[in-house]
Amino acid sequence: MSNDHSLPPRKGKRQADHSPKAAPPRKPRRLGRIVFGFLALVIIALASYAGYLYYKADRNLDKVANPTASSVPKGQLADTKPIGMLVLGLDTRAESGGLNTDVMMAAVFNPKSKTATVVSIPRDSDLGLEGYKKQKANAFYAGFLTYARNKEHLEGDEARQYAKDHMKEMMQTFFDVPIDYTVMLDFQGFVDVVDALGGVDVYVDQDMRYWDKADGTNIDLKKGEQTLKGEDALGFVRYRKSRNNITAPSSDFERNDRQDRVLGAILDKLKSFGSVAKLGGVMDAVGDNMKTDIPRDQINNMISTYFGITKKDVRFIALTGEWKSPYVYLDQAKLEEAKAALKEELLPEGRPSAPMATQPASESPDNG
Repeated sequence: MSNDHSLPPRKGKRQADHSPKAAPPRKPRRLGRIVFGFLALVIIALASYAGYLYYKADRNLDKVANPTASSVPKGQLADTKPIGMLVLGLDTRAESGGLNTDVMMAAVFNPKSKTATVVSIPRDSDLGLEGYKKQKANAFYAGFLTYARNKEHLEGDEARQYAKDHMKEMMQTFFDVPIDYTVMLDFQGFVDVVDALGGVDVYVDQDMRYWDKADGTNIDLKKGEQTLKGEDALGFVRYRKSRNNITAPSSDFERNDRQDRVLGAILDKLKSFGSVAKLGGVMDAVGDNMKTDIPRDQINNMISTYFGITKKDVRFIALTGEWKSPYVYLDQAKLEEAKAALKEELLPEGRPSAPMATQPASESPDNG
């Protein structure tokens, strides 16, 4: 972390809380582990360097990459060393967008084993970090951003980078692993990618009916195999409860399963011959809805290093815990397991090859 971005004042033991106050929480929107699919989309979609697709890829790299970053030394490139990332997801849609990061993941990629470990953090988690305000994990980004604007007098990209820098530092402390970069994603990107592919084929495991006029949500799905366009696919992975008990509610485990199946459907469709002509639209969707602090040459290196990575190469671990309103108190044994897995991915030789086991999320009652 650069010394140019010191953390806001922290509280010590038994001292008054001076950390930044987060903006009032907005109604949460979950995307879960499907967010990791955007990383795969960058690697797969932007890797098609030929003619028109080369132009599209090159143009969208400029949108995604950090425009002010200097080149990366050879020894720090992704093909040489493991890379740690923090993935943050925001609902930036005009009707309901807020500043809470309802998707938070720490990921480590290893170039030797061509594998990755991704750890997802429940949005309502009490991180229990000394020196930081006791608040839900998804409120810290908003708090850092507010502090940057009000106390550091920063605006625009500088304020956002300030907040991302402090999120990285906090998560480095929390997981005890180095985090090199931050990736910011928004839900509209997911919708646009699915639409660019012409929809995805999934099995809808139950009838789903939910609507909310405030943000335009209208989930109306019937059980069965079908092709979902962008908004329906987003509704499918977000669905958690019905209006007036018209349809059955969903557990976190069921949502995670849906998110995994949609991600698999996206990756399968991206690799199909019929989708080659659609890659330009996919690249535009990614470029318009993803922002990173990764230098351009590092993204290029990541593309060449991890081209071909598939879902079986990715180990997903969802932190679990006990819901005691208003927080999720994390299971410490699960947290230690996640820390060990991230550290294993940092080994020079990479982690041993093993079948991927997707871990279910904590099944807490709806609390949003």
